[in-house]
Amino acid sequence: MTGICEGRVVIVTGAARGIGRAHALEFARQGAKVVVNDVGVELDGTGGSRAAAQQVVDEITAVGGEAVASTDDVADWEGARSLVRTALDAFGRLDVVVNNAGIVRDRMFVNCGEDEWDAVIRVHLKGHFAVARFAAEHWRALAKAGEPVDARIVNTSSGAGLMGSVGQAAYSAAKAGIATLTLVQAAELGRYGVTANAIAPSARTRMTETVFSEKMAPPADPDAFDAMAPENVAPLVVWLGSPQSAHVTGRVFEVEGGKVSVADGWQHGPAIDKGARWDPAELGPVVDELLAKAPTPAPVYGAS
Repeated sequence: MTGICEGRVVIVTGAARGIGRAHALEFARQGAKVVVNDVGVELDGTGGSRAAAQQVVDEITAVGGEAVASTDDVADWEGARSLVRTALDAFGRLDVVVNNAGIVRDRMFVNCGEDEWDAVIRVHLKGHFAVARFAAEHWRALAKAGEPVDARIVNTSSGAGLMGSVGQAAYSAAKAGIATLTLVQAAELGRYGVTANAIAPSARTRMTETVFSEKMAPPADPDAFDAMAPENVAPLVVWLGSPQSAHVTGRVFEVEGGKVSVADGWQHGPAIDKGARWDPAELGPVVDELLAKAPTPAPVYGAS
C-alpha cells in the first residue's frame, strides 16, 4: 500500500529521540524521504553527537526507506539555512518542515536566570522561526517561478503554551509564541501554496518523564494501550504533512494518546463601549461586568 506521504521530502528537527524520532519513522513508513535533524545534546544542553540522528537514519534505511542525518543547530541562522540546503541537496526538493526541537529549564518565574530564559526562547522560538523562514523562502521562489507548491509547516507548541504551566515560564512563553507564529505563517504563506499548523502534544519524552513522572509512566499491563507513548503523536503530524491536509491551515491541535482536539484560541470577548474616554474610577464595575460575561479561563497547569 502506498503511504500518504509517498515521494515527499520532510525535515524533522529534534528527531533523534522521543516524539521527533516517532515523527521521522512514521513519515518514512508513509513513503517520505526524511532529513533527521538533531544536535545530539543531553537534556541539559551539554554534549553533542551525530550518532543519535544517524541511529534513526539507520533504522529508516534498514527497512528500505531514505533518510539523511543533520546536526545543524536550528536556532543558528546559518545552521537553519544549511538544514534546508541539506534536504534540497540530498533529495532535490522539500515539502514539509516539522519543527520539534526543544529544551527545557524548569524554574519558578522568580528563580529563572537570564541564561536559562535565553536558551529556551532561542531553541524553541528562534529555532522554529529560522528553519521555516529558509524553507518558506525556497517555496516562495518556486511559486513565483510558476512551479506548483504543496508545502507544509508543522510546529510544536504545548499545553503549557496554551494554558501556562507553573514552573515553566520560559517554556510556556516560547510555546505560546510558537502558536501565534503559526497563525502568522498561515496567513502570509497561503498565497505560495504553504499551510502552517501546530500541535500541542502530551507524551512521554525526556522533558516530561521526570517532571510528570506519574502521569507519563507506562501502564503496568504490557498489553494495555500506552496513552503516553510518543508514537501516538506522529499520525496527526504525518497527516498534516501530507497532501490530504491542504485545506487545513492556521490551526493548533492538541493530541494525547488516541485523542485529537482543536484548541480554541484567543477570541474577541464581551465588550462595553462608552463612546468616549473612560475615567479610571468608572472602570471597576465595567471590568466586573465583562468578567461576569466572559468564559472562565482554563486553569494554568500546576496551579492549586
